[in-house]
Amino acid sequence: MTTTLITGANKGLGFEAARRLITAGHTVYVGSRDAERGQRAAGQLGARLVLLDVTDDASVAAAAKAIEADGGLDVLVNNAGIEARKPDGSVSGAAEMTGDMMRALFETNVFGVVRVTHAFLPLLQRSAAPVIVNVSSGLGSMTRMTVAGTPAYAYPGVAYPTSKAAVNMITIQYAKAFPAIRINAVEPGFTATDLNVHQGTQTVEEGAEIIVRMAQLSPDGPTGGYFDAKGPLPW
Repeated sequence: MTTTLITGANKGLGFEAARRLITAGHTVYVGSRDAERGQRAAGQLGARLVLLDVTDDASVAAAAKAIEADGGLDVLVNNAGIEARKPDGSVSGAAEMTGDMMRALFETNVFGVVRVTHAFLPLLQRSAAPVIVNVSSGLGSMTRMTVAGTPAYAYPGVAYPTSKAAVNMITIQYAKAFPAIRINAVEPGFTATDLNVHQGTQTVEEGAEIIVRMAQLSPDGPTGGYFDAKGPLPW
């Protein structure tokens, strides 16, 4: 039995990925910082709840201890993420961006990935087929963001693309450091979720496809890569 933890899994892409992986036979832990929402999601899915706030060292440590006591972990999906938006739902651009806004977003999107990965590495290293999936974004691609006339080029935000570019580099460096673990970054696509005030152009079912696929990699699968549902992406 493959045991999987998905952070931020009480809604959106994380919830859908959990549903699909449970259908595929995984035992899934729904990582949620809110006990009530997490319990509701876990009940709907037939998953296990683990309280997990990716911005809090003690919360992450307690989650790792609980999952270790239950038998360990094979797959980690670093899905939890936030975006800097104004009250009207529009993205905060360069003119509005402050250091504090950037720091708050990095605490979840970047430091949270490192914090959770560090805590669960000992468990993953005991697995026969360990996998880490870092949920990134096409906006983390410097190649895409510099091609004029594309939707990515037109995106005005600063903090979110910067955080996902950092996630991509984290993916590369961890994959080199831990060659026995399949570690990849994925781009779900512009999916309608709470993150973007449901402005996306595809469903969570479509967005979760690449997360689910990469979470089921075998030990001879790719590592250190950056993928969407169609294949490898340019950095």
